[in-house]
Amino acid sequence: MGDMSLGAAVACLGAAVWLLGGRNSGARRAELLLAGGGSVGAGPPDWWQMVRELRRLRGRLRAEWWAPVIGLALAVLGSSVLPVVAGAAGVPVLRRVRLAREARRARERRGDAVIALCGALAGEVRAGRQPGEALLRAARDSGGLGEAQAAVLAAARFGGDVTGALASAARQPGAEGLSGLAACWRVAVDQGAGLAAGLDRLEGALRAERDQHADLRAQLSGARSTVVMLAGLPVLGLLLGAAMGAEPLRVLLHTGAGIGCLAVGGVLEGLGMWWALRIVRGAEAT
Repeated sequence: MGDMSLGAAVACLGAAVWLLGGRNSGARRAELLLAGGGSVGAGPPDWWQMVRELRRLRGRLRAEWWAPVIGLALAVLGSSVLPVVAGAAGVPVLRRVRLAREARRARERRGDAVIALCGALAGEVRAGRQPGEALLRAARDSGGLGEAQAAVLAAARFGGDVTGALASAARQPGAEGLSGLAACWRVAVDQGAGLAAGLDRLEGALRAERDQHADLRAQLSGARSTVVMLAGLPVLGLLLGAAMGAEPLRVLLHTGAGIGCLAVGGVLEGLGMWWALRIVRGAEAT
């Protein structure tokens, strides 16, 4: 078991060395020879270059790939391969969390862009432009149409079904407000109603809904922080045990009772976090 952990540590060190200098090492040697005129390897090391390389490496690594790195470090400290297995198993879970967070942020940005589109379109209509021309200008400025912008702009430029194109664009996550814009457009075109007045009311409603969402999430931030704090308590317990000389890693990774407690504790920890986050998300959705 100790040889396996040592081999894993050596492999990780070799991978880090390759990432830091493998593919661009030839270019750096040529740069040193041409710029400084000296021999490669002479002089003190360029610490700023090393810091930049480490930052670039950190930028390459997604958040989920820190799980196997931490697992490898614990494997070396605890002389066991179990943390490596747990870190590898945590990669897809953390990737799913990261993708969900990115999707939520993209949805929020798209919603803000739709609000900006409604405001810009109302301003263009009040300035005396025709609805089609006003939509072309407002869409280019705000970008609230997302991936369906080309279809909507084509319909507005060539006299197509703008209402249908807006309704199709409203299917994007976060762009649901475009369905209201499609309704305003239909009423304005079919019945000659004022488009600017309807857009003002739509923009106000979307802003109120966004502010209500933000206020609710601010109220739920305390519950989320509590969940994160409770999730970190076992790590704090391990650190306290190590500081007191109890060797918690040896007990958890090399004894039958410790492995059983680790498995049961991990399952309970996961279930507790899932249940707490489910409650928070349910309150936010409501």
